[in-house]
Amino acid sequence: MRIEKVNSTIKRELGMILQYGELSDPRISFVTIMSVDTSKDLQHARVKFSVLSDDPRDIEAATQAFVDCRGLIRKLIGQRISLRYTPQFQFVYDKSIKYAADIDKALEDIKKLKSAPEGA
Repeated sequence: MRIEKVNSTIKRELGMILQYGELSDPRISFVTIMSVDTSKDLQHARVKFSVLSDDPRDIEAATQAFVDCRGLIRKLIGQRISLRYTPQFQFVYDKSIKYAADIDKALEDIKKLKSAPEGA
Protein backbone atom coordinates (compact mmCIF):
# COMPACT_ATOMS: atom_id res chain seq x y z
CA MET A 1 0.00 0.00 0.00
CA ARG A 2 2.76 2.44 0.87
CA ILE A 3 4.58 1.90 -2.45
CA GLU A 4 1.43 2.76 -4.42
CA LYS A 5 0.99 5.93 -2.41
CA VAL A 6 4.61 6.92 -2.96
CA ASN A 7 4.28 6.15 -6.69
CA SER A 8 1.17 8.29 -7.07
CA THR A 9 2.67 11.14 -5.05
CA ILE A 10 5.87 11.17 -7.10
CA LYS A 11 3.84 11.03 -10.33
CA ARG A 12 1.68 13.96 -9.21
CA GLU A 13 4.68 16.05 -8.15
CA LEU A 14 6.60 15.31 -11.37
CA GLY A 15 3.53 16.39 -13.31
CA MET A 16 3.38 19.63 -11.36
CA ILE A 17 7.09 20.26 -11.94
CA LEU A 18 6.60 19.80 -15.68
CA GLN A 19 3.33 21.73 -15.83
CA TYR A 20 4.62 24.82 -14.05
CA GLY A 21 7.89 24.94 -15.99
CA GLU A 22 10.28 24.39 -13.11
CA LEU A 23 12.53 22.58 -15.57
CA SER A 24 13.20 25.21 -18.18
CA ASP A 25 14.17 22.68 -20.84
CA PRO A 26 12.13 23.00 -24.07
CA ARG A 27 12.83 19.34 -24.94
CA ILE A 28 10.36 18.23 -22.27
CA SER A 29 7.61 20.77 -22.91
CA PHE A 30 5.17 18.21 -24.39
CA VAL A 31 5.86 15.31 -22.05
CA THR A 32 3.30 13.43 -19.95
CA ILE A 33 4.23 11.26 -16.98
CA MET A 34 2.45 7.94 -17.46
CA SER A 35 3.51 5.98 -14.39
CA VAL A 36 6.08 5.70 -11.62
CA ASP A 37 7.34 2.37 -10.30
CA THR A 38 9.36 2.67 -7.10
CA SER A 39 11.47 -0.18 -5.76
CA LYS A 40 10.50 -1.72 -2.42
CA ASP A 41 13.41 -0.05 -0.64
CA LEU A 42 12.48 3.36 -2.17
CA GLN A 43 16.00 3.76 -3.55
CA HIS A 44 15.09 3.67 -7.26
CA ALA A 45 12.12 4.80 -9.30
CA ARG A 46 11.36 4.07 -12.95
CA VAL A 47 9.36 6.88 -14.53
CA LYS A 48 7.52 6.09 -17.75
CA PHE A 49 6.70 9.08 -19.91
CA SER A 50 5.03 9.79 -23.22
CA VAL A 51 5.78 12.48 -25.80
CA LEU A 52 3.12 14.23 -27.89
CA SER A 53 5.19 13.80 -31.05
CA ASP A 54 5.82 10.52 -32.91
CA ASP A 55 9.21 11.71 -34.14
CA PRO A 56 12.02 9.52 -32.76
CA ARG A 57 14.25 12.60 -32.51
CA ASP A 58 11.75 14.23 -30.12
CA ILE A 59 11.58 11.08 -28.04
CA GLU A 60 15.37 10.86 -27.85
CA ALA A 61 15.62 14.58 -27.02
CA ALA A 62 13.09 14.22 -24.19
CA THR A 63 14.92 11.18 -22.84
CA GLN A 64 18.23 13.06 -22.91
CA ALA A 65 16.62 16.08 -21.24
CA PHE A 66 15.42 13.88 -18.39
CA VAL A 67 18.90 12.40 -18.05
CA ASP A 68 20.39 15.90 -17.98
CA CYS A 69 17.84 17.13 -15.38
CA ARG A 70 17.87 14.00 -13.22
CA GLY A 71 19.71 15.66 -10.32
CA LEU A 72 17.46 18.72 -10.29
CA ILE A 73 14.36 16.53 -10.46
CA ARG A 74 15.60 14.48 -7.52
CA LYS A 75 16.28 17.66 -5.55
CA LEU A 76 12.82 19.12 -6.29
CA ILE A 77 11.07 15.86 -5.41
CA GLY A 78 13.11 15.63 -2.19
CA GLN A 79 11.97 19.11 -1.20
CA ARG A 80 8.31 18.32 -1.88
CA ILE A 81 7.95 14.80 -0.50
CA SER A 82 9.04 13.78 2.97
CA LEU A 83 10.79 10.44 2.50
CA ARG A 84 13.78 8.95 4.24
CA TYR A 85 15.39 8.43 0.83
CA THR A 86 14.68 10.32 -2.35
CA PRO A 87 14.90 7.72 -5.10
CA GLN A 88 17.27 7.76 -8.03
CA PHE A 89 15.19 8.22 -11.17
CA GLN A 90 15.35 6.27 -14.39
CA PHE A 91 13.28 7.71 -17.25
CA VAL A 92 11.83 5.34 -19.84
CA TYR A 93 9.73 6.19 -22.89
CA ASP A 94 6.32 4.48 -22.70
CA LYS A 95 5.31 3.12 -26.10
CA SER A 96 1.81 2.05 -25.04
CA ILE A 97 -0.01 5.16 -26.33
CA LYS A 98 1.62 4.92 -29.75
CA TYR A 99 0.91 1.19 -29.83
CA ALA A 100 -2.77 1.80 -29.00
CA ALA A 101 -2.99 4.50 -31.67
CA ASP A 102 -1.48 2.13 -34.24
CA ILE A 103 -4.02 -0.57 -33.35
CA ASP A 104 -6.86 1.96 -33.57
CA LYS A 105 -5.66 3.08 -36.99
CA ALA A 106 -5.42 -0.53 -38.21
CA LEU A 107 -8.97 -1.23 -37.01
CA GLU A 108 -10.25 1.89 -38.79
CA ASP A 109 -8.51 0.76 -42.00
CA ILE A 110 -10.14 -2.67 -41.73
CA LYS A 111 -13.52 -1.05 -41.13
CA LYS A 112 -13.09 1.12 -44.26
CA LEU A 113 -12.11 -1.92 -46.36
CA LYS A 114 -15.18 -3.87 -45.22
CA SER A 115 -17.56 -1.01 -45.96
CA ALA A 116 -16.05 -0.33 -49.42
CA PRO A 117 -18.13 -1.39 -52.43
CA GLU A 118 -17.37 -4.78 -54.00
CA GLY A 119 -16.02 -3.35 -57.27
CA ALA A 120 -13.54 -0.98 -55.62
